[in-house]
Amino acid sequence: MIDRHILILDDILDNGQTLAVIREKLETAKPRNIRICVLLSKKKQRARHVAGDYVGFEIEDEFVVGYGLDFMERYRNLPYIGVLRKELIAQPD
Repeated sequence: MIDRHILILDDILDNGQTLAVIREKLETAKPRNIRICVLLSKKKQRARHVAGDYVGFEIEDEFVVGYGLDFMERYRNLPYIGVLRKELIAQPD
């Protein structure tokens, strides 16, 4: 991967842990550059400093589902992204 451009694609930039670890591992291969592209970036303090270079939408710190995002294997097939009601998170089946 030396002298290559790398683009990491992810659905949500939340606390930054996962993307930070992935970026660190890829940096050991000495790429030309690493960029991060996310569909959604939550507006919140992150555990690790990670910023998306390309961000589709910034959202509040809420649990979202739909368009491939799920909660306990549900709601993934919704044709839109929506906020999951808090009472559904608190009392899963």
